[in-house]
Amino acid sequence: MSMGAYDEDEHERRESKTRVDGNFAEERSEYRGRVTYDSGDSAEALLDQFESIKGD
Repeated sequence: MSMGAYDEDEHERRESKTRVDGNFAEERSEYRGRVTYDSGDSAEALLDQFESIKGD
């Protein structure tokens, strides 16, 4: 078979892999809560660390 030749079996295999299941909940879940984070070092400390790494 030459390159680019049509292969019906391959086409059907790929088509079956790309089917989308539409059976899912219409509504999105709503999550309530809080997000917190610790930024750690100050910006100056991080820039100093970056400069020391970059200088190596």
